[in-house]
Amino acid sequence: MTNNNPIGLFDSGIGGTSIWKEIHHLLPNENTIYLADSKNAPYGQKTKEEIIHLSCKNTEFLLKQNCKLIVVACNTATTNAVKELRAKYKVPFIGIEPAIKPAALHSKTQKIGILATKGTLNSELFFKNVEQFQDIQILEQIGYGLVELIENGQINSAEMEELLHKYLSPMVQSNIDYLVLGCSHYPYLIPQIKKILPKNITIIDSGEAVAKQTKKILQETVGFRENSSPSNSVFYTNTNPIVLSEILENKYPILVKDF
Repeated sequence: MTNNNPIGLFDSGIGGTSIWKEIHHLLPNENTIYLADSKNAPYGQKTKEEIIHLSCKNTEFLLKQNCKLIVVACNTATTNAVKELRAKYKVPFIGIEPAIKPAALHSKTQKIGILATKGTLNSELFFKNVEQFQDIQILEQIGYGLVELIENGQINSAEMEELLHKYLSPMVQSNIDYLVLGCSHYPYLIPQIKKILPKNITIIDSGEAVAKQTKKILQETVGFRENSSPSNSVFYTNTNPIVLSEILENKYPILVKDF
């Protein structure tokens, strides 16, 4: 089965490009359209109703581009809105959730840390996932300010380093052996996080798992693109495109549109 329509992805900003990179790496032949709703970032501080509204708006923009599948490349949008999206639209959705399960199953200290947004940690879906692991101590930390710094191109700033030390040091002292990154922006902080964490602590994000699930859904339902010409990737943003362009190493066209 073939389907030449693009894969659509959206996030509250540039963070979901970490998911896009994993999908593009696994499925280089697929056309993709990425939507960065940076004007409304971060979603993590918004109400569930606001997150659902923005997620529907983003979905409708991507459906107008004839996307065959939509990846909700945002933990907050997934945990708060993916159920509503699946009920409202016929297109398949791939969500992204914090990878608590592999961390909990492999932890030797029975203590894992999760760094995520307020919207993710307070969601019903996150609570249901955590509930399965009663014998594991899960140290939750809201990453206040991290998304804003990433969106402003301040990944390597002194302020970022200070916040990461503040959030991660208590987890290290509590003897965690896994740190779960519960926001698609946070993989861009892994180099700084590794400077803070001891080497025995494993960092987990969801990117590779989301890419594999995307391939599975293409195979089972909507179909792959015909391998006849080079693939095309287009990126949309509703704010200044400089940071998005830099995080993509200036390799792809960025279209600025007020969606």
